[in-house]
Parts: sequence; C-alpha cells; structure tokens
Amino acid sequence: MKQFASLFLKLDQSNKTKDKLSALQEYFLEASNEDRLWTLALFTHKRPKRQVNTKLLREWCCELAGIPDWLFEESYNTVGDLAETLSLLLPINTESQDESLSFWISFLMNLKDLSEEEKKEQILYAWSVLEKEEQFIFTKIITGGFRVGVSQNLITQAVANAFEMEKTEVAHRLMGDWEPQNTDFTDLILSKNPSDDLSRPYPFFLAHPLEKDLVDLGNIQDWQVEWKWDGIRGQCIYRKSEVFIWSRGEELVTEKFPELADMAINLPDDCVLDGEIITYKEGNPLPFSLLQTRIGRKNLSKKILNEAPVSFICYDVLEYKGQDMRKSSMIQRRYILEQIVIETNHPNLILSNTIKETSWEALSVLHQESRKMMAEGFMLKRKDSPYEVGRKRGNWWKWKIEPLTIDGIMIYAQKGHGRRADLYTDYTLAVWDGDALVPFAKAYSGLTDVEIKEVDKYVKQNTMERFGPVRTVKAGLVFEIAFEGIQQSSRHKSGIALRFPRIQRWRKDKPIEEANTLEDLKALLNLYGG
Repeated sequence: MKQFASLFLKLDQSNKTKDKLSALQEYFLEASNEDRLWTLALFTHKRPKRQVNTKLLREWCCELAGIPDWLFEESYNTVGDLAETLSLLLPINTESQDESLSFWISFLMNLKDLSEEEKKEQILYAWSVLEKEEQFIFTKIITGGFRVGVSQNLITQAVANAFEMEKTEVAHRLMGDWEPQNTDFTDLILSKNPSDDLSRPYPFFLAHPLEKDLVDLGNIQDWQVEWKWDGIRGQCIYRKSEVFIWSRGEELVTEKFPELADMAINLPDDCVLDGEIITYKEGNPLPFSLLQTRIGRKNLSKKILNEAPVSFICYDVLEYKGQDMRKSSMIQRRYILEQIVIETNHPNLILSNTIKETSWEALSVLHQESRKMMAEGFMLKRKDSPYEVGRKRGNWWKWKIEPLTIDGIMIYAQKGHGRRADLYTDYTLAVWDGDALVPFAKAYSGLTDVEIKEVDKYVKQNTMERFGPVRTVKAGLVFEIAFEGIQQSSRHKSGIALRFPRIQRWRKDKPIEEANTLEDLKALLNLYGG
C-alpha cells in the first residue's frame, strides 16, 4: 500500500507527462503481479464496488477525531476532497502496516455481507494501522474518487515501456471484459497472444499547422484539399474476418462503435482504412458534443445510438489485400480508396470528398465556410506524398480556422489539483443578460503562473460566498475566452455550450461593463451553431 500511495502522490503532484510516465513505469517494474493488476483496474475504471456509505465514513471520522459535524463540513468545504479531508482529520497513528494494495482491496471487498457495526470495526482497524497517505488512498478506493491526471493511454504507454512491448499490443490486451478478481497479470499482459499482430494498427501520419503563405505551397493542382472533420481520428482494420477500430491515441474502441464494426465486415479482406469517427446523420456531420455523449460510456443504450449515430469518413487506405500501401503516392491510394467505398457500399462508410478549387484565393473564401460545414478547416495533402509516420513537415498541412472569442467576467473560482491545489485556477465565466450575469463557460487554462497567482490573490480578497470548494467572487476581472464551436444546450443556464473553451488573454484593459452579453453569444450561435 505504501508503494501505491507513493505512486499516487507523485502522479497527483506533477503536471509533466514525462514525470508521470517515469513514475508509472518504475512502479510497474517493482510492484507484485497482484498489485500491478489492481493498479491497472483502478486506473481503467474497473474499481471494486463501494461497500461503505460515505455518510458513515464521516460519522466515524468525527467520532475518532472528537469533532462536531459542523467542523467536519467546514473542513470538507475548505479542502474540497472527501478522502483528503478524512485523512487530515484522523488521528496520527503510532502503529503501521506493510500490507499490499491487493490485500487492502480484498479487505474492502470482504465487507460486503457484514453488518454496519462490523463494517465500522473493520474500517476503524484499517485507519488505526494506515499512515496518512495510505488512509487517503484507502478512502479513495472506498469512494471510487480516483481523479488524478492519468489517462488510460498513459497507463498503456507505461506498461509497454516497462515490459518492452508495443503500445498497441498492451492496449489490445486491456480491452475486453476482464475482472481483476479472476485474472492473472502475466496471462493478461505478458503471455503471447496471436491476435496482437492481427489487430495492430499502423502509426498515424500527423499534419503540422499551416505555417507559410498559401502561395508558397506552389501550384494548387499539386495538392489534394479536404475538409478537416471534427471527430476522432481512427483506423478501421479488417483482417482474417476480425474487426479492430483504433483511435489516434492507440486506444481500441471497437466496442464503443458497434455500427462501425458492422460496417467493417463488408470491407475487402486484410484492409486498413484511416479516417475520422464522426457523428453523422442524413448526409450531414453533427456537432462533436454528440460524439462526446458516447465517449467513456461502458454501456451504449438504444437511445444513445439513435441520438448520436456515427459513421467513418475515410480519407486514406494503409493496407489493401494484405499489402502495405503507405509508400504509394497519395493519388494512387486515393484511387484504391474510392474503389473500396464503392465496393463496400455501406451507409456508415463515407468517402472524404476532395475540394476542387482552381486558386488559393478561391480556397481562402471557401475556408470561411468551415464552421457551417461542421469542419475545423482544411487538410492540404501533396498528391505525390507517401503515408509517413508521425508529425512531418512538408507533405501534409492542417489549415484550421481561427477560434471564436467572447469576453466574460469571472464569477466563481475553484482550487486546482496537483501542484496548484492551493491556488484558485478553475474559473466560471459569465456574460451580461440585462443587469444580471449569466454563467456560460468554465476555463482551466491559458494564464501564466504569475497571472494565476495574481488572480488567486484577487479571489481570496473578493470572496462573497462559499459553496463547498467553490467561491463566489465579486465581479471585477474580464477574460477573453477562445473556443472552437458553439451550440444550444438545455444543460447550461445560458442555454449555450462551447467547444474547448480556454482563456486567450486577461483583458486588464476592459472594465466589466464592456464584457459581452448573452445576445452576443446568441448571435454567434445563429451564425456558427450546430
């Protein structure tokens, strides 16, 4: 448990991916197989069921600490995290233990059929032998509150690095309906699996943002121009009658998109397509927010499948009839791709149309229509280019549209996580609706460390109310918020939801009276909303 607690704190206190990856890799090399397996489970949402009500945990903590309920609540409101509050309030132990992570998880699972009094006895025992950091982790496991900046993609990479495996191989093995209670780490991760090669995708070719004038690209006829679709980049693989769908992050997502799996069985044998997973209906792309309703869901209801139907917009073929096509030219691959789409003849397989313009000037005019097309701009691909590996300059460029912006007023603030846990870094912004301020977006990034400290000082000096970890702040700071898209939303008080909102700059030059209005947001919605 000490080992896992140390790992968790390292991950929580760092915002550098390299450091997190190093800590995870070291842990997987040193931990026991049982702890490795439960660590994978905890960070990939296969957590044990909660056996103790959090209300009881609060009561037992107050009893041990000798404090009234109101003091616990005040402490919780200040800290903002239940497990951390409990670990701070519990008495310091003189005893210690050296049991493993897997031991304590089994300990918690064995509480299932116990009475409330028996559960209390077991929990109090655990608290009496665990150190502060271990109490924190122990309670995190009980409550299921593992909110630390580690993605499944990072976990996959760490395991691959530790055991000298392909990342895609690890990702494939982590998929499926395995349970840590009846799985062995060696069988799951380290044993030879013939289907690993069958499922393996190709490295993605990534485009650089356009960094030169269009005329410097030469003749427009040398370039294939396509819309840059707003979805999830993916590869659709059909080999030996098996289907595998991978995201660009090397996550196997076949089970999340059953309609694409049904489509893929109609592809030619031993075929790999590169394209975009996108919500699509009646010949038109739909807002990315609809696709988000499917991401992360373990079970896809019929309602979700109907409301957020997906298709695969394909724009390249990487393997055809078992042959690697990547060294062929773009124009040759495009010809084969067109034949595949015709032969497959499936409504969920859509060819990414090329744009026929005779001049860069005409293309620039069409570029302004990107949002109306539910696109992010254009992809520019040299017709004689091979399909390369990684992000290379020269042959593929992405020409994105400028973000939309709105000036909002900070009205709420909340503390961050990790190294910024003591600073107010998460802000809720509002616009004017008459004389009232209506919240429209939350922003977590865009300021420098110096600016964050300055805003933090303002928040602490201008707090009007507290609601748990959130503070209501006197209106006084204006920020320019940049975002990629806008649409109607019944879940937001403003009736509007933004795509990827972030702070573009602190408008110290602008008084709050000159911030934007709800009408301004609605005007953007009418122009660009989906």
